[in-house]
Amino acid sequence: GGGVFQGWGGGYPEIVKENELFERYYRELGIVPAGEWGAFMAALREPLPATLRITGYRSHAKEVLHCLKEKYFRELQSLEVDGQKVEMPQPLGWYPEELAWHTNLSRKILRKSPQLEKFHQFLVSETECGNISRQEAVSMIPPLLLNVNPHHKILDMCAAPGSKTAQLIEMLHADMNVPFPKGFVIANDVDNKRCYLLVHQAKRLNSPCIMVVNHDASSIPNLQIDVDGRKEVLFYDRILCDVPCSGDGTMRKNIDVWKKWTTQNSLQLHGLQLRIATRGVEQLAEGGRMVYSTCSLNPIENEAVIASLLEKSQGALELADVSSELPGLKRMPGITKWKVMLKDGQWFEEWKDVPSNRQTQIRPTMFPVKDEEKLKAMNLERCLRILPHHQNTGGFFVAVLIKKSPMPWNKRQPKVHQKLPQRTGDSEVTAANSDNGSECIAEEPTLAENEESKKMEEVQNSDTEQSKKEGVCGPPPSKKMKLFGFKEDPFVFLPEDDPLFLPIQKFYALDPSFPKMNLLTRTQEGKKRQLYMVSKELRNVLLNNSEKMKVINTGIKVWSRNSDGEQFGCAFRLAQEVISTVFLKEILWIINVCIEDVKILLTQENPFLSKFSSETQKKVKDLAMGSIVLKYDPDPEKPDDLQCPIVLCGWQGKTSLRAFVPKNERLHYLRMMGVEVFKAKRKEEESESKAAEEVQHRLAQTEEGMDVEDKEHDLVTKMEAEIGEESSHTPVESNAMEVENKIEDLDQSSKNANNHVSQESKDTDTRIVKD
Repeated sequence: GGGVFQGWGGGYPEIVKENELFERYYRELGIVPAGEWGAFMAALREPLPATLRITGYRSHAKEVLHCLKEKYFRELQSLEVDGQKVEMPQPLGWYPEELAWHTNLSRKILRKSPQLEKFHQFLVSETECGNISRQEAVSMIPPLLLNVNPHHKILDMCAAPGSKTAQLIEMLHADMNVPFPKGFVIANDVDNKRCYLLVHQAKRLNSPCIMVVNHDASSIPNLQIDVDGRKEVLFYDRILCDVPCSGDGTMRKNIDVWKKWTTQNSLQLHGLQLRIATRGVEQLAEGGRMVYSTCSLNPIENEAVIASLLEKSQGALELADVSSELPGLKRMPGITKWKVMLKDGQWFEEWKDVPSNRQTQIRPTMFPVKDEEKLKAMNLERCLRILPHHQNTGGFFVAVLIKKSPMPWNKRQPKVHQKLPQRTGDSEVTAANSDNGSECIAEEPTLAENEESKKMEEVQNSDTEQSKKEGVCGPPPSKKMKLFGFKEDPFVFLPEDDPLFLPIQKFYALDPSFPKMNLLTRTQEGKKRQLYMVSKELRNVLLNNSEKMKVINTGIKVWSRNSDGEQFGCAFRLAQEVISTVFLKEILWIINVCIEDVKILLTQENPFLSKFSSETQKKVKDLAMGSIVLKYDPDPEKPDDLQCPIVLCGWQGKTSLRAFVPKNERLHYLRMMGVEVFKAKRKEEESESKAAEEVQHRLAQTEEGMDVEDKEHDLVTKMEAEIGEESSHTPVESNAMEVENKIEDLDQSSKNANNHVSQESKDTDTRIVKD
C-alpha cells in the first residue's frame, strides 16, 4: 500500500489492509483450505499483476504476439532497474495459444527506464487500436466457459465496461472467412453512462454483429424475431450473467474494499443477483448454456443464488461439469454448507432462527438447502471458486448452467396458432420454440417486466407513430426518461430505392447480391454523413423490437461522406473499419503494394505518386480517381519482412495517393514493420493541440449536417478515468483527414459533452463492483 507512494513527496497516508470482520467471516465459512489462510491473506495484500490479452479476432494476432515476444520481451530479459533485474512477463498457462500474459511491472518502474517506457507505450497504443485488451485474468474465464460458436445468439446481461463482451465478439468471428456470422451479441447494461464505455470497447473490433442496449437486466424485455413470416420469441443460445457484486475478490486492485467491506453488502445484493439470474434462464434456449459469475468470494452471492435458482427450476436447469475445461486453471469446488452473518457479527444457520425484525435483511434463499437428497442432486461442487493465492490472481466465482426444459413458471397450455397482434408488449407474445420445433411455448413476463412495460408505454406513446415508419428503428424515448439517459438518434435502414445508394453501387461496381438492405444511418432527416451495416440477423432484431429496446449503438461504418468525391461520381469513401470484412475484398478492385509503399503511405500525409514503386504507379495510372483499397501480402520467402497482410483504405487524387487510417492503427502497422514510432508519437501528440486550435477557427464555416459517429467520446474518456483504466481515446484520422470532417468531429463532441452533462444518468452505488 504505502510503498507505492514512496518518493512522491505527497504525504499520502498508508492504506491499512486489515478488516477484522472479513477475516472472521471467511475463517468461519472455511472457503480457504486448511493451512493456507496465511498465504490467502498475504496474496490479498499484494498488488494485482497487470494482465493483457491479445485479441484473437484480428488475423494478425500471432504477428502481434511475435512482436511482443521477440522485440519487447527480449529487450527486458537483461534489463535492471535500481540494481534489480526486471521480472519477465509470463503467459497465463490456462489461456489458449499464449494469447494472455501477466506482469508485475508497476507504473513507477515503467517510468524509470527508456526500454520499459517504450514497452508501456506499445501496450497503451496497441490497446487503443484494439489489438491488446487490458483485462484481469479471472475476468477472462466466463466467456471461455460459454463455448461460443459463430452461429450462437448471445446475450451479455451486465456487460460494461466490455472486456468480456470483446471476447464474445472475437469468438463469433473465429472464422475470418465468414464476415457475417449467423450469430450476434446483444450487450446490455443498466447504467447509461457505462454503456458508452461498452460501445467504445466493442467498436474497436469492427463487428457488424454487436448491439449495445440499455436496460435493467432483471427485467430486460422479451424480444421478437421474424421467422418465415411469423414472429417468434428470441431465445439466446448463450447468456453471460456477470452480475453486480460486493467485489471482495477485487481487494488487490480496489483497495477501498478493505475498509468498506461488510456482510451487509452481500445481503443487499443477493436479491438483485437472483432476479437477474432468473431473468437470464427465462430467456435461455433449451440446450443453451448460461454462465453466472461474480468477483466475490461470498457464498450468499454465489452458491446461495445458484442453489435457489436450481431449486425453483424443478429440474429445468443443471450445473455443467466443466472440470475438464481450461486445463491448468487452479480452482476450488463450490461449497454446500454456509451460514449467514449480519454486519454486527451475529450468525444464523437456518431461516427459522432469524427473528422477525431481521427478516427484511435476511431472506430464506440465502441459506443452504437442508434436504440432503436435494442438495446432492444440485451438484454445487461443480461451481468454481478462484482463490487469489493459488495462481496470483483476483478472487472469482463461476457457475455454468444448462437449460434442459422451459422454466416451470413459464409453461403454458398450447394455443391455436394465430397471427400475433401488432403490439409488442410481452404479455401478447406467443411463439413456438424454434430450437426444438415443439408445441407452442411462451415465456410469461415477470411482475417486474409488466411494470416496466407499463412505464415504457406511458412515456413512448407520443413517439410510437414516428418509429413505425418503414425502416426506422428508434426508439426515440421522450424527454421524460431522463433517468435512462439522453434521447438517442434513430436507426434508419436505407429503403430499397434510395437514390443515395445508386452512385455508390455504380462507383464501387457492387455485385447485385450486395446486402444493401442491411445498410443504415443514424439520421432520419438531413444529409447522411455515415453509412453503417449490420448483419441480417441483427436487422431482424432491430426491425421487430423498435418500441421495446433502447439501442445505444450497433453496426459497422462502411462509407463516410467525402465532398471531394462528388466530382468523381460518388460522394462516399470507404471507411477503414470495414476493410477487414471479406465481402468488400471480393467485390472491389484492390491494388497490391509492396512493404516500402506501405511505409510511405503510413508515414507521409499526402505523398505524390512518383514516390511509390514503378509497379504501383502502373496499377493506379488507369484507375478512376477516388476511393481505393491498398493491400500488402506477405512474402513467405522474405521471413524478415512483416508476415501478416495489411489492407488500407485509400484515396487516389490526380497526382497523389493517401491512406485514411486512424492514428493508432497507423502506428501499430509501422511498429509491426520495425519502424521506430515512439518519438514520432510523442511529437505528434504535442502538435495535436495546435492543430485543434486551427480547426476551431473553421467551425463557423461548416454548413453540412453533423456526424453522430463519436457521440460517446467525451463520456468514454471521463468514465475510463473514473474506473481507473488507462485512457484509450477514439483514434483520430489525423493522417490526410479532410478538414471538414475534423471540424464536424470537434463541434459535435462539444455539443455531445453538453448533452451528457445535462442529462447523464444517476451514478450506481459505489459499493457495487463490476469487473
